[in-house]
Amino acid sequence: MSDWDASSDEGAAGPGPTPSSVTAGRLRQPPATPSQSRASVEDGGERRGAKWWWGPAAASLGGEELEPRGAGGSRGPGRAVWQQPPRAVAGQAWNAEAPLCFHIDYALVGAVIGRGGAKIRELEESSGSRIKVIKGACEAEVKIFGSAAVQNKAKMLIDDILSDTNSTGKTLDIIKPENNPKKPVINWASFRENRAKYEAMKWADLPPIEKNFYKESLRTASMSQEEVELWRKENNNIICDDLKEGEKRCIPNPVCKFEDVFEHYPDIMANIRKVGFQKPTPIQSQAWPIILQGINLIGIAQTGTGKTLAYLLPGFIHLTSQPVSKDQRGGPGMLVLAPTRELALQVEAECSKYRYKEIKSICIYGGGDRKGQIDVVTKGVDIVIATPGRLNDLQMNNFINLKSITYLVLDEADRMLDMGFEPQIMKILIDVRPDRQTVMTSATWPDGVRRLAKSYLKNPMIVYIGTLDLAAVNTVEQRVIVVTEEEKRVLMQRFIDSMKPKDKVIIFVGKKLTADDLASNFSLQGIPVQSLHGNREQYDREQALDDFKKGKVRVLVATDVASRGLDVHDITHVFNFDFPRNIEEYVHRVGRTGRAGRTGVAITLLTENDWRVANELTEILERANQVVPSELIAMAERYKQYQIRKEIERGMLRPQRKPP
Repeated sequence: MSDWDASSDEGAAGPGPTPSSVTAGRLRQPPATPSQSRASVEDGGERRGAKWWWGPAAASLGGEELEPRGAGGSRGPGRAVWQQPPRAVAGQAWNAEAPLCFHIDYALVGAVIGRGGAKIRELEESSGSRIKVIKGACEAEVKIFGSAAVQNKAKMLIDDILSDTNSTGKTLDIIKPENNPKKPVINWASFRENRAKYEAMKWADLPPIEKNFYKESLRTASMSQEEVELWRKENNNIICDDLKEGEKRCIPNPVCKFEDVFEHYPDIMANIRKVGFQKPTPIQSQAWPIILQGINLIGIAQTGTGKTLAYLLPGFIHLTSQPVSKDQRGGPGMLVLAPTRELALQVEAECSKYRYKEIKSICIYGGGDRKGQIDVVTKGVDIVIATPGRLNDLQMNNFINLKSITYLVLDEADRMLDMGFEPQIMKILIDVRPDRQTVMTSATWPDGVRRLAKSYLKNPMIVYIGTLDLAAVNTVEQRVIVVTEEEKRVLMQRFIDSMKPKDKVIIFVGKKLTADDLASNFSLQGIPVQSLHGNREQYDREQALDDFKKGKVRVLVATDVASRGLDVHDITHVFNFDFPRNIEEYVHRVGRTGRAGRTGVAITLLTENDWRVANELTEILERANQVVPSELIAMAERYKQYQIRKEIERGMLRPQRKPP
């Protein structure tokens, strides 16, 4: 069974009402005109004036819908109707002629109806017709009742009104009922049959693409199979697999030094030496040879293991080595999709740090200056780092050309799925060429990520560091305390009071309101603190991160927006005030400390409301050789017994089938 299959399947009669005629939510009947009084007498005392009530749909006058009772007064939801009730006109048969129908722009309806329905009453009195206006979503339908001469006169009067307006709207062709054409039916079956042909036509004029730029060093090529296996095992147990169906490819040997892969790219080597890195991280050593050969890659590794540089440096080489120059490309060549603003900004910072051959990059995210982002994109960039929502916005409004993308990265794919970005990702990838090179990174390998990888990566290789099972980084001491909800604040305060001068902590909470509440309490105590959550303005979020990184504050209260992409090396503690929504987020929170070879401590407060995760949390602690509290084991057992009871009750309540 391959990694793909490792999981299970998964207006008014008479004068119209004015605003002052509305009292206590009821519309007052306007006084009758002399003509109405005569009509009432002719009808045996029954008044034929309009009777109004509030309608449920969008309004035609003053923001409300006015609709007469009686014939034609019941319309479907979402359509507003302004109808003048019939008047007695001598010698005229209303139904002698079919109504004259035509459409006008929605913005012109007010010009035809007039203030309080005055204009439409004037039109009816001048022409002797009856006029009905039905407002739709984008335009309105006008129906004129009466003889042919009356209809034409009313139509001329309406055209004169519309021609005098300065609106951009215009009248449409007259629709006679017998000439009303039927809407064309889309032949979806034909589209499906010819999908391949249309796809080929869409991508026919694309320039060629080069993917393979790897030149294996003599030292890497001379490694024996035993040396390769030993090196992978000693470096966090690197595991590789080829997910191509059919004949498998040879997995490249890992690179042990930067020179083994970048010796032909002196600018990159100069940047690496300037930063001071000694050797590649495990994910980098195995990912670089695969990506530089042009093979699609899935990289599964814990946070803080160097995944960003694992795809960024090969991306630089890919961009600058294409047969078509960037001036002739017509758009960006590399796209990095990230789930949060913070992670996107961090990737852009890495791009700037390792600047290579005047490559231009931009970070596009919601909450930023949209006009400024559009201006930079339209002037031309090479790398776009974006959150899916804002990029989809620019894509749908034709501000960015994605057909020029040849190198695609889906960074922290599991988090993007958790945040519900899959629809936006699908729309974005519709406009990215299918023969692109794709890299997907993730810290976990759940079913959703497997499905996404299978849909958008063609014949990839997978590299995972350690194990595909959930596991927190082994450089972090994990302490779990089972408490009541009332005890949380007391324990947190004790922890804050016991912090040493060089300690730095992220306090994770489940709600934005809780983050603001705790941060306010700390501020009142004189403790320097910042908060980070989705409701804060982008400037405030950036300021909070900057203060935390520079040590201006040593306490950051945050929601899970800080569980990914927060690269602060000197965080000594993670304090889980609230347990996260799922066990994967717990692993990511813990990964905020113990980074870059340092050690850290993660303290987690667990209440009875969190008992559904007790068993999974126990497994993670045991896997990392951490102390498992007896209260946590007892909680896991209670939840297990509860699940068994629920299954039994469900089985007893399920109706039994009758024997045949």
